Amino acid sequence: MRRRRETPECVLPVVRKVYNPVSFFTGGGVELEFDYVIVGAGSAGCVLANRLSDGGRYRVLVLEAGGSDRRFWIQTPIGYGKTFFDAKVNWKYNTEPEPGINGRRCYWPRGKVIGGSSSINAMVYIRGQQQDFDGWRDLGNPGWGWQDVLPYFRKSETCAGGGSEYRGDCGPLYVSDPSREYHPLCKRFFDAAGQLGIAYNADFNGIEQEGVGYYQITTQGGRRMSASRAYLYPALKRANCEIIKQAHVSRVLFSDRVASGVEFIRNGQRFRATARREVVLSAGAINSPQILQLSGIGDPELLRRFEIPAVSALPGVGRNLQDHLDYSIYYRSRVPTLNNRLYPWWGKALAGMQYLLFRNGLLSLSINQSGGFVRGNPSYPRPNLQMYFAAITYTTAPEGERPLMRPDPYPGFLHSAGQLRPASRGELCIDSPDPLAPVKIRPNYLSADEDVAQMLEGARLLRRFAATPALSAIIESEIRPGAEVQSDEQLIDDIRQRSSTVFHPSSTCTMGPDPGSAVVDAACRVHGVEGLRVVDTSIFPTLTSGNTNAPTIMVAEKAADLILGSRE
Repeated sequence: MRRRRETPECVLPVVRKVYNPVSFFTGGGVELEFDYVIVGAGSAGCVLANRLSDGGRYRVLVLEAGGSDRRFWIQTPIGYGKTFFDAKVNWKYNTEPEPGINGRRCYWPRGKVIGGSSSINAMVYIRGQQQDFDGWRDLGNPGWGWQDVLPYFRKSETCAGGGSEYRGDCGPLYVSDPSREYHPLCKRFFDAAGQLGIAYNADFNGIEQEGVGYYQITTQGGRRMSASRAYLYPALKRANCEIIKQAHVSRVLFSDRVASGVEFIRNGQRFRATARREVVLSAGAINSPQILQLSGIGDPELLRRFEIPAVSALPGVGRNLQDHLDYSIYYRSRVPTLNNRLYPWWGKALAGMQYLLFRNGLLSLSINQSGGFVRGNPSYPRPNLQMYFAAITYTTAPEGERPLMRPDPYPGFLHSAGQLRPASRGELCIDSPDPLAPVKIRPNYLSADEDVAQMLEGARLLRRFAATPALSAIIESEIRPGAEVQSDEQLIDDIRQRSSTVFHPSSTCTMGPDPGSAVVDAACRVHGVEGLRVVDTSIFPTLTSGNTNAPTIMVAEKAADLILGSRE
């Protein structure tokens, strides 16, 4: 692996040598000066670092709270099971107790590492439905309709299947199709769908999302294709792009309501980074609103509570929180599944040897190999449910864990469904003026009746799949929730008891024209101030229909053009 250029532990001599912009400020810290300061080296921040530094005209600094992603289990695709609870690369957030899921706290892993959550996610590449983005446009965000954003999806990717009207063929992000290596049980799932009248779809990111098929993933050469690998590392080869890792941004600095830079904490010492042009927050759906609130941008009542001087009264900061819930049914299988290959020690050893020698096999894949986008009710105009079908179970694992290399000791598979566009809205807010303190997260899962109804539709559809000839022939028994759970009331209770997030928080700094509810405008500029933008999943006006990494990268690609266009 080629050694990338990062700002080393001894930060100041390197910065002096290259840029000579260093000046001390009150408090013993150091101030660094760049054209653009990007907060967060996640999916969006990596894109911005690359695009804003291209051409060498502007000096770009990326501040990342986490450390290096040079770790075996980050680069190995199946390693996301290992990083699921790893505090070295994961913020390990928890929600407040949620009434809609029987008072449970929901665990929210988020990447605290170079590459952000693109370094620890399950790598599924899904753009969303065309109507999602037309909906963004119709909410008062010109330039964000499907035909506006499609060029940025294409610009960002190299599709293994080649370019087309819908797919890119020369972008930084490689999207692979390893379906030849996926477990043969997936074909049983497709047969079952056909028996229910649901068509096979060879490309969820093509002309139509509806149907069942294989999931494409962001890998290349048997390694994870994170946003850092795709975008950041090439940018760091340029003399005008730097990254400082383990730099926890505490607040945005302002001069007469113009963002002038940021303050950050590193190894217990405070520093300032000055932005001659703009500060861009790309810290994600949790940390971007947190930083805004700590900086005096948010609900005035919240700011007063913690004696934070107000810069801009934007009550929408931290509100409008949306996330995807998923409900799974587990089955014991009559035929071998991935459990048979990964449970025995020798199976793990063989998979490990294959990966180390050839960079392929089970360790080079995601567990989420097949699924689909379907309608829980035929009357719906478009799919409202996303399905995952996985030839693996881990019901014997401790509650909440994802030990992908330690499945159950018997053959099994799981099938799940989740609502794509929830009506429930939550919020998050700081619980202290301390920038190192976690925020309070209240997703308000299943607080809307229509969400409960659609999750129930999903559960009923899973049961219909299980009753098809294709699947019933290989099901020995239903492990969870069990055949005794049959009525609507029983299923709803089980949904509330066992449903869980699929880790897609969004919309906490939503984009829109009204400062009374939105946080940024259609150019990603924060309302009420100058020189500050937010570019990440938090600005989604509504949650997209599916996994969120691909649309986040698209947002950053478009935002980079907006930023550069406003400065030309």
